[in-house]
Amino acid sequence: QVQLVESGGGSVQAGGSLRLSCAASGHTDSINCMGWFRQAPGKEREPVAAIYTGDSSTYYTYSMKGRVTISQDSAKDTVYLQMNSLKREDTAMYYCAAHVGPKCSWLGFGYWGQGTQVTVSS
Repeated sequence: QVQLVESGGGSVQAGGSLRLSCAASGHTDSINCMGWFRQAPGKEREPVAAIYTGDSSTYYTYSMKGRVTISQDSAKDTVYLQMNSLKREDTAMYYCAAHVGPKCSWLGFGYWGQGTQVTVSS
């Protein structure tokens, strides 16, 4: 089992920045990659970024590409999402997720945190 706890969300004005954190615990050695997803009101959850825990390779989706950076601190079993140039449409609940299968895929994330709210105002 893997437990994930996000933090760092909050309210920010458009153009501002936030850094989200996700601390993993439990069987963290089984995690192959970590990801960040988001879900806006009335919309489906969508992937934002992912990172392979082994070699720190990163992947970004179109939704926030160029404005976010995913990184990890392996010693702390923590993953970060640095978000810059935030827009009103980035308002959403942001979720951290862990993938324990051998090949990471957006549909294969099986462990989820409780989410952290990000609200961007103009």
